[in-house]
Amino acid sequence: MFATAETHFSVRKSARLLGLPDAAVVDVETDTSGRMLPSALALAIADARGDGRTPMAVVATAGTTDRGVIDPLAPIADVCDLEGVWLHVDAAYGCGLLVSPTRRHLLDGIERARSVTTDLHKSFFQPVSSSVLVVRDPADLRRASWHADYLNPEDATEPNQVDKSLQTTRRFDALKLWATLRASGAEAIGRAFDAVVDLAADTHTLVQADPDLVLVAPTQLSTVLFRWQPAGVTDEESDAMVAPLRAALLAEGRVLIAKTVADGRPCNKLTLLNPATTTEQMRASLDHVVATAERLRAASTRPTVTGGAAR
Repeated sequence: MFATAETHFSVRKSARLLGLPDAAVVDVETDTSGRMLPSALALAIADARGDGRTPMAVVATAGTTDRGVIDPLAPIADVCDLEGVWLHVDAAYGCGLLVSPTRRHLLDGIERARSVTTDLHKSFFQPVSSSVLVVRDPADLRRASWHADYLNPEDATEPNQVDKSLQTTRRFDALKLWATLRASGAEAIGRAFDAVVDLAADTHTLVQADPDLVLVAPTQLSTVLFRWQPAGVTDEESDAMVAPLRAALLAEGRVLIAKTVADGRPCNKLTLLNPATTTEQMRASLDHVVATAERLRAASTRPTVTGGAAR
């Protein structure tokens, strides 16, 4: 299986569940933005064949978890077609682009994948859980089917999700999407996703304009990677603030930020998925992040007092 360091952890976890060793997932080189390099993919597949291994699948990502970037799907599909390797596209995050009126082109080539995953509770704005696995050939789903006379006999004419899922008893999660599409339509979902992507672009501008914040990486979707690092604060001091800043904000409950690692250094992350959020709200939130970081730093450098004497 061929993926990148930016690929979601579930790919490596799935390989383990299949009984494959960790080495069965081959990391493919990326460009400076974290996108898979098709030329590197071709070399990795050739190297695997040369070592006597069998290339099984390529996992391309349409919206990486941290950077929010999209692998070049069409060139990757070219490599997979040439090599006869299954192409899977993880569009869990970027699936909203499928109905975007302005950014659909970012997913050009996804239609050539043999399978695609989407998490509709992300960029289709559905409640948890609502996810979809799409395959081009229905026969691929039948590989995991098993018929029970009392439940899904082979001669049954009714639709049966048991034949399409690892689960047997399951909730009617598809109802959520059906109701949304009936009430709002796909275009409304696309406009909403465009709104959060536009908001992320505005937030990037706000971060770049703030002298106390550093923008870590650009995005094609709605993530914002940043660090608090005013002038005079070293990289080590800035890195050390990432976790306490997140913890303090989480305990307070006003602004929720995550922490991750980019290019070997920790950083904080915002993931914007509410189309009703405004740029003014983001400016206020960032101001609060900065104020909280300053308060934490002041507390950490304040001299302690023991027995009336400062030390």
